[in-house]
Amino acid sequence: IGDSITHWWDKAGKAVWDEYYAKRNALNLAISGDRTEHVLWRLNNGELRRQQDAKVVVIMIGTNNAGSNSPAEIADGVKVIVQQIRKKSPATQILLLAVFPRGTNNDDARRKVNQGANAIFKTLDDGKHVHYLDIGKHFLQQDGTLTREIMPDLLHLSPKGYTIWAESIEKPLAKLLAE
Repeated sequence: IGDSITHWWDKAGKAVWDEYYAKRNALNLAISGDRTEHVLWRLNNGELRRQQDAKVVVIMIGTNNAGSNSPAEIADGVKVIVQQIRKKSPATQILLLAVFPRGTNNDDARRKVNQGANAIFKTLDDGKHVHYLDIGKHFLQQDGTLTREIMPDLLHLSPKGYTIWAESIEKPLAKLLAE
């Protein structure tokens, strides 16, 4: 569940998706442009009805809120999303990903907002059903900068970026799936 970064697994990330997730019958419920409130609307209007038996839901949402919401407001939205998934599908494990870094470097205003939200997301990890994971460092150079090789527009991933994402969550995802 997410925004365009997740949605584009079917574009720049297609080959990686096919390698890692097609055999698992994974379903991509992301929509480009989505903000936390859009995801919440979809959850409240039937998004999970067909998927209530999902073993794992991966969430990466919030970057589209960074221009107009505070870290606390973004985290509040994600908290309600997590609560709705838990309510609709209590046995489902949730892998809550930190919002990925964006912008050239740590001075980027929206990256700072996302970092603040991520610090709050971490508190949602209960070790039982909600599992927080920050893979952002894997996209960055040692000096904290993003390259256009990984994020061509400093937000959306390239095929190499999707490979980094898949490789970075593979072990925790396989554990949650009990594979």
